[in-house]
Amino acid sequence: MILVVGDVVDDIGVLPLEPVAPRSDTRAQIRMTPGGSAANTAAWLGFLGSDTRFFGKVGNDGIERHGGALREHQVDPRLVADPLLPTATIVLTLDDDADRTMYVDRAANGTLTLDDVTDDLWQDVDWLHLTGYTFFDPQTRDVAVELVAEAKQRGVGVSVDPSTTAFLREVTPEAFVDWTSGVDLVVPNLDEARLLVGATGPFVDFDVLTRMYPHVVVTLGSMGAAYVAGSVREQVAAPRVQVVDTTGAGDAFTAGFLATWVAQRDPHQALQGGIGAASRCVQQRGARP
Repeated sequence: MILVVGDVVDDIGVLPLEPVAPRSDTRAQIRMTPGGSAANTAAWLGFLGSDTRFFGKVGNDGIERHGGALREHQVDPRLVADPLLPTATIVLTLDDDADRTMYVDRAANGTLTLDDVTDDLWQDVDWLHLTGYTFFDPQTRDVAVELVAEAKQRGVGVSVDPSTTAFLREVTPEAFVDWTSGVDLVVPNLDEARLLVGATGPFVDFDVLTRMYPHVVVTLGSMGAAYVAGSVREQVAAPRVQVVDTTGAGDAFTAGFLATWVAQRDPHQALQGGIGAASRCVQQRGARP
């Protein structure tokens, strides 16, 4: 069982259908879909056939809505309702290259506490996955750090996706590495990896990363992804596909990688699984299968 803990969000995607008219009206396609980096990863894991449980916090209106959306992908949802705040919301605007800019209101995500964590959450769990957002928010950081410690005490493997360069830079890479001490696998994209090692040029010293974490997977966008552990190096290229929307591509990759890694510990096969899921994700609107 893979336990995923973190953000669950209402994504509002805005795709302009014509050149943006500042301070006036622009025709657009606007859709609200379930999202959140951690919840997206859980949805892809369930879709890919992994036994998956998700834990997160929503507004009172989100228990049934988001629980149902996760169950559609065979995920066991363990959602807690905040009595006052609404479910988190992200507004995503897509540009001509299908890349996105995000405006974030964490709302109920920011009120997750250790009191919300119950022992039955760990039943049959052999892997824990977290995203950087839970570490970056001072209100939920202690939950993330304690979950890592609890996982290690139980002999459960742990992976973390740093998730965002903006927040990683804000808290400093040194602090993030300290908070994630003991993590088995980290899954940064290339920009996040550059921040973690303090790279100032185009070269990223993967050896520095492996001194921080035993296993590292760096996503490289259209170039694919690379796995590094000690002297072991694996890289798999990405296929050429028609990119419609990059939202959730990293979450899909992480799920595809973990679905194979947790079962087989084969880095090449896991990279292929991650790239396959990410390639499928970018060819559609929205962040989930």
